[in-house]
Amino acid sequence: MWIITLYSNGNTSMFEFTTEKEAREAFKNMKGCKILSEIIYYNNPCFASTAV
Repeated sequence: MWIITLYSNGNTSMFEFTTEKEAREAFKNMKGCKILSEIIYYNNPCFASTAV
């Protein structure tokens, strides 16, 4: 998941995107101070270790 945090005109907004491509496209069109973040959930089973 990708999140854009936008600080503009005294307001803070957050936008969530599924893919990096759509997040980066939106990011370049936004005006104001902005941060692009990738969110990784480590409790997702795909990150579970199978080693014993």
